[in-house]
Amino acid sequence: MFDIETQTFNPELQFAGFVAARLAALEHRGYNDLDLDRREHRIAAGRVRGRAGLNQQRTADYQTEKRPVAKMRIWHAMFSVLFMSEYGMTKTISRLTLAVAGLALAACSTSDDSNEVSSHTDGTQIDLIMTGEAIVTMDPIGTIIQDGAVAIDDGIIIALGSREEITEQYSAIRTLGGEDRVVLPGLVNGHSHAAMTLLRGVADDLALMDWLNNYIFPAEVEFVDANFVRIGTELACWEMIRGGTTTFVDMYYYGDIVANVVDRCGMRAMVSATVIDQRSPDAESAVDSIRKGKEFIQRWKGKNSRITPIFGPHANYTLNAKQLQATREAAIELGVPISIHVSESPFELQYSKDTFGMTSIEMYESIGFFDGPTIAAHVVWPTPAEIRILAERQVGVIHNPTSNMKIASGISPVTAMLDAGVHVGIGTDGAASNNDLDLWEEMRLAALLQKVEQMNPEVMPAITVLRMATSGGATAIGMGDQIGSLEVGKRADLIQVAFDDVHHIPTFDVISHLLYVTDEQDVATVVVDGKILMLDRKILTLDTEKITMEARELAAKIQASLAERNR
Repeated sequence: MFDIETQTFNPELQFAGFVAARLAALEHRGYNDLDLDRREHRIAAGRVRGRAGLNQQRTADYQTEKRPVAKMRIWHAMFSVLFMSEYGMTKTISRLTLAVAGLALAACSTSDDSNEVSSHTDGTQIDLIMTGEAIVTMDPIGTIIQDGAVAIDDGIIIALGSREEITEQYSAIRTLGGEDRVVLPGLVNGHSHAAMTLLRGVADDLALMDWLNNYIFPAEVEFVDANFVRIGTELACWEMIRGGTTTFVDMYYYGDIVANVVDRCGMRAMVSATVIDQRSPDAESAVDSIRKGKEFIQRWKGKNSRITPIFGPHANYTLNAKQLQATREAAIELGVPISIHVSESPFELQYSKDTFGMTSIEMYESIGFFDGPTIAAHVVWPTPAEIRILAERQVGVIHNPTSNMKIASGISPVTAMLDAGVHVGIGTDGAASNNDLDLWEEMRLAALLQKVEQMNPEVMPAITVLRMATSGGATAIGMGDQIGSLEVGKRADLIQVAFDDVHHIPTFDVISHLLYVTDEQDVATVVVDGKILMLDRKILTLDTEKITMEARELAAKIQASLAERNR
């Protein structure tokens, strides 16, 4: 943590602040005392030992005379804990927080020699160590650790540092070698329709409304059922894992089926209950969609820490204002976010003006739709005034460059939104309008589109776009405190990218290569919540042979039906 008063990096304040945040999160999640003992002991140990080497340079100028400021602030934190205990913090949490703060005070009183990395190995056994020639943390200051390692236990990052430091300090059940490997956070796909992998190539080269009304919606009514969604989602998860995506926001039908696939394959997902005012594969109307959506959310909320059930109202041209308000009210009642298509196409812009007398984002604001967490997909046509609304209301925007280009929806003003303080992530949209789920391609196109649109090669530099697919994307979907960067205390969602292919030789700038060179075939290993989902390009959590067979069988039936219809 950077001390504003002393203008120096303050490790004790960072440590105390981190532990307070972690304990508050654990209290919210309801971990029991045994979990706390194990998890927080190792996280604290990782903060004291593993981060020492990483922070050594930044703490070199942290002199003894500046420690009183740290002491004062930690004492303030301790009194705050005593105050909070009157408002629901359990005694166990309070005692543990006060004890940790006491340790931090003691650290403030020690000599500067305590900042040195200890060579003593205490034999602490953990689950996993992932090493790499570079660890691209995507933390707020852009730390990159050369020849580094990440220590993981119980699904949480407990330490980062040089490979030598981490392997000396911890004994892991499994250590993943890092030769010719770059480690970074798993990618976040902020908008997808996963099961639509089975409709890939069914209808191409069409305008959005023609594509939806005359091809996709009819095909979904005819072909989409629970089995379709299971196979299509498995296929999508296979494709996303292979490409290094660890988290995705999905909007489709049969939410229970999607959630079950995510549960089995090990990914992290926000799974929408789609709301649309027409007969759909799993509901008869908007009212039916909301009712069934509430039941789905109640079944899954809190059931699996990797799965967040949410509402997914389709758009303001498939739902009226009252139905949109009813969806938001249900989301507020259940305490969940909403994902929705917003200001996607010229058609929607004109429809909103004709129907509501105002543009889409203005209309949503007028009905209080942004009163809760919102993930807005596309946002291609916002006005400057609407961009200010998005920033003020903390709406997360998901940029889908390939889909927007393919359907000729337009070029989203991403740089203007970023400059205004809007949180912007990246998504693939569904495979029926993309036609793949490759976030590396989306990143590259996102950068290039803005450069050519503005005729300025300096806009959207590589680090900005990489952040949109990692830490910025996580923030846009409301999960920035859990994932998106490699920091102690965050969930262990990370990937290894192989840099041994010819297109990575030579490598002068790892960030540049990740954006402008890397593609999905370069991803070697994928870990989510500390569990290995793919190792050396082999998928471990899905039966890919079975998925291939079932997808081809179902595709043959769809193709035969379409051929019969088109006679």
